[in-house]
Amino acid sequence: MPFTLSEAPQDFTQPQGQSDSGNRWTLNFGPQHPATHTTLRLVLELDGERIIKCTPHIGYLHSGFEKLGEHLNYNQYVTVVDRMDYSAPIYNELAWHGAVEKLMGIELTPRCKALRTIANEIGRIQSHLLCVSAAGLDLGAFTAFLYAFNEKETIYDIVEYMSGQRYHNSWTRVGGLNQDLPDEAMFRKMVKTFINGDLARAIEDVEKLLNKNRIFVDRTKGVGVINQADAIAWSLTGPVARASGVRRDVRKDEPYLCYADNWDGQGAKAVDFQVPVMAAGDVYCRYLVRMEEMKQPAKIIMQLIDNLPVGPVNVSPEGKEVLPPKDQVYSSIEGLIQHFELIMTNRGFEAPHGEVYSCIESGNGELGYYIVSNGGNNPWRARTRPPCFINYQTFPKMIEGHQISDVPAILGSLNIIAAELDR
Repeated sequence: MPFTLSEAPQDFTQPQGQSDSGNRWTLNFGPQHPATHTTLRLVLELDGERIIKCTPHIGYLHSGFEKLGEHLNYNQYVTVVDRMDYSAPIYNELAWHGAVEKLMGIELTPRCKALRTIANEIGRIQSHLLCVSAAGLDLGAFTAFLYAFNEKETIYDIVEYMSGQRYHNSWTRVGGLNQDLPDEAMFRKMVKTFINGDLARAIEDVEKLLNKNRIFVDRTKGVGVINQADAIAWSLTGPVARASGVRRDVRKDEPYLCYADNWDGQGAKAVDFQVPVMAAGDVYCRYLVRMEEMKQPAKIIMQLIDNLPVGPVNVSPEGKEVLPPKDQVYSSIEGLIQHFELIMTNRGFEAPHGEVYSCIESGNGELGYYIVSNGGNNPWRARTRPPCFINYQTFPKMIEGHQISDVPAILGSLNIIAAELDR
């Protein structure tokens, strides 16, 4: 945003190259949850009410998530990656085990692909509901916050039914899932009721409240602009990049699961959906992109929910990577042996030597894992490519020239998740 910086008169009492206009001062913004929603800290240099410089800090979480990956096997680590994006835990599960399966050359069953795709899109809705509701709350739109946030409860009901856990799901496993659906008909009813009822109503209510609300539009339009060239140069992905005209989506550019043709091995077409793209690159565009991205997952889910493939959700246990079915454990010595071979701490399967990178399209952008394997039961090195960490680096550029009151608006449009910033 164009602005006039007050001139700093030369002060010969200060070291050469340093001066003070009398109007410059430093403000620590955060860490405090009402303003930043996380542990991050912003050091703002102000000229009156204008921000002339921002030095962002990733915060004080320091959980050591990546280091933990070196001490847990490929299935145990799923309980840790769940915590990296607590707004939609299923994302990191899909990305992590997708990378492990790429390393080990495992091809998932069609039923597992379909269920993981549905979970991927439910997670997208879950992530965007939180981002939009919290961003509205930051600007005083408390009613919009309630309309969007309340529907997350229904999502928790669905993922609890799928995985057995309400919040941190730990649902995926190498080569499949921890369990199949308890009852497919009930699952189908729950998802359809949410998509056609609760979600559609929430989106409509939020759009009526915010899309043409003068206060919300004035606080977001033309604020925090980043153009297409800069978005590409900064490696931005997800809604932040697409709001600036970058037409990239991992689901389209590097398709996986049901986003790829012939995902079932019998010629099935990839799911059909649109990738919303805008050009202005401001806070308002990022809001609109996320609102549209909540409608597209609904279309994807409805393409799959009535056509779930039959068959197992896990690859064959003969490959020695997945636990055998419980009936085999209880009725055969081979099944019992394999069960204990996999779960005993000094046993387990061995991954091949090598390194691999695999990514998915999460609600915030490209979420990937880089794994280095030395052939053991756990990775020698596990590295995350978290979209929040990449997108956050552009905040100093976006905020320059704006006022202090614009900080929550821009920060909210990036949907910063503390545990994704944690290094």
